[in-house]
Amino acid sequence: MGSDAQPVLEVEGLSIDYRTEAGTIRAVDGVTLALRRGEVLGLVGESGSGKSTIASAVIRLLAANATVASGRILLAGENLLEKSEVELREIRGNRLAIVFQNPLTSLTPSLRVGEQIAEIVRVHKQASREAAFACAIELLARVGLPDPATRARSYPHQLSGGMQQRAMIACALACDPDVLIMDEPTTALDVTTEANILDLVAELKQRVNAGILYITHDLGVVARVCDRLAVLYASQVVEQGSVEELFYAPKHPYTIGLLASVPRPTPARTGKKLAAIPGRIPTLGSTPTSCAFGPRCPFACNGCEERVQTLQAIDASRQTRCERHAALTGVAWPAPVSDAAVMPTTTEMRVVQAEDLTLIYRADGWLAGVRLARGGPLGLRLARDDAGVLAVDGVSVALCKGETLGLVGESGSGKSTLGRMLVKLLDPTRGRVLVESNDIAQFTGAALRACRKSFQIVFQNPESSLNPRHLIADILARPLLVHRLATAETVAQRVCDLLRIVQLPIEYAERYPHQLSGGEKQRVGIARAIATEPRFIVCDEPVTALDVSVRASILNLLTDLQARLGLTYLFIAHDLSVVRQVADRVAVMYLGRICESGLVDDVFAPPHHPYTRALLSAIPVPDPRIARSARRLRLPDPSGAPTTWSGCNFYDRCPVRINGVCDRRPPTLRTPKAGHSIYCHHDLAALQAQEAPARELARTEAA
Repeated sequence: MGSDAQPVLEVEGLSIDYRTEAGTIRAVDGVTLALRRGEVLGLVGESGSGKSTIASAVIRLLAANATVASGRILLAGENLLEKSEVELREIRGNRLAIVFQNPLTSLTPSLRVGEQIAEIVRVHKQASREAAFACAIELLARVGLPDPATRARSYPHQLSGGMQQRAMIACALACDPDVLIMDEPTTALDVTTEANILDLVAELKQRVNAGILYITHDLGVVARVCDRLAVLYASQVVEQGSVEELFYAPKHPYTIGLLASVPRPTPARTGKKLAAIPGRIPTLGSTPTSCAFGPRCPFACNGCEERVQTLQAIDASRQTRCERHAALTGVAWPAPVSDAAVMPTTTEMRVVQAEDLTLIYRADGWLAGVRLARGGPLGLRLARDDAGVLAVDGVSVALCKGETLGLVGESGSGKSTLGRMLVKLLDPTRGRVLVESNDIAQFTGAALRACRKSFQIVFQNPESSLNPRHLIADILARPLLVHRLATAETVAQRVCDLLRIVQLPIEYAERYPHQLSGGEKQRVGIARAIATEPRFIVCDEPVTALDVSVRASILNLLTDLQARLGLTYLFIAHDLSVVRQVADRVAVMYLGRICESGLVDDVFAPPHHPYTRALLSAIPVPDPRIARSARRLRLPDPSGAPTTWSGCNFYDRCPVRINGVCDRRPPTLRTPKAGHSIYCHHDLAALQAQEAPARELARTEAA
């Protein structure tokens, strides 16, 4: 916590209503928060709990149908709710700044990054154009962008996701604000990029004497960067205190459930289900007349659900909204029943096999790739560059019946491209995908329809994969009718059966996708995938954007369905702790190639490929002591997608590269044990010595 005792930002009894066609909805109900200089206050809770609404209210950017029903928002003692629009323009970007989740929707695509930062400096500091642009370059360097002068002259689309987010942070820091709001700034980033941003936030806390309000649903992120924490549920604060107090001695059942829902990156796989919170967050509406969490609380006793729970002070800095908080000290969330059977996996039970799969993306059109080259009678000639972008490079994998292969790597590593080739949504440039020794590239007619029926995919974003104009019943009925698995008379019953299988009420059949929560929409996507009774499903980052409790329920659902239906999964993710929970084997992918693969227990134990080691060290551990003391490998930003590689494709980012070797020769296959493969020029003894992430994971398991 900062040295200043007086809060720089105070939210007092804030209540916010939204006017809708269904009536008035209370999105924030009596929230009180205090933020001091030099501290990071975390706001956590499920989607719909009011986190982003609070941020919008502080910055005074609420939607037109929103009304502040009561309360005050004080910035250094000044009530922001009483400020005029002219006064707010002076405050925003100057004394109060915000970093949103998606930088592409915040950065202007037609302006260079440096110009956007310089404009803030010119408006608020009356600097000249030249001085403002020089300041922009300095700010980009301050947030860790390599070659800031070049990045300042780049457009947003020319930067990676992590670079874009750092550019947004540079915009927010341009005028040294008193308060910096960060609204889920790392949710859409892969694990190593997220770790770089979190390191930056931790550094800013030391260098910038501002108060940081950090909104997230990831408790590993909270443990890494936050000093204090406020837990929101159904528009109310249900618990508040220091991060250590809430992590090691939670007092509210909802906080206990959230902590139990987080997958732990332990080195030894437990095989247990995650302790998900049952049910869903209540629909916001009128003032509650009972405990809002009561219907989902496993600790509820007679009568406590019938009374409104008020926020009670445990001590000067600790509050909870549960009258039974004393009895909950040290109580664990009920462990779920683990009924998933382990399917045997042998080479005789292979469902799909990929051999030397390669995919090169080339620009379309006759003029694409045409360039001027030296030569010809006039000294110059037209030449065509057909190299393209090498998305997948010689990958061979096999999946057996009933197993889950986890495929991990950063964004742009080729994971989704490989998954789409396995279900014939993309055709490889080279290589084969074999089903029962037959190449699916040759399938036509009935064979192709059978392949489509047996091979399905669950996409990352159900918002874009579910037709918003169709009822859930129509979405689930379509694959049944297309593949003739139901008739017009029986399809309604089959739809109801699918909803029951994915644990959704049958009345949801008459709802549209927008009427469901994110987790419920993902369940519909899973129901649609299993409707055709497939053998193999590609799960393409199905839980990346979900809340922690919803993520746990989806992971448990996938495990249950695999045990019941004998499904085979390719589970794509960038978070190794999630893969740890569901996978039997893991393949680590980097820029189109597999750099390490093996059984989960083998890949999580040393020796590691240097890239696997970096991924392991980047996992946000939901333990404040470990998260803040653990050593993490910092990887530089990638130089770009390859066209061809003569050596190791991880060479330009590897912290232990061997110059003159790694950049010139393909890496050597190392085999620590049968079934565990590492492609690296270092021998096993050298890789074994670099086992810091494994030691940290062991500490996590012991804790």
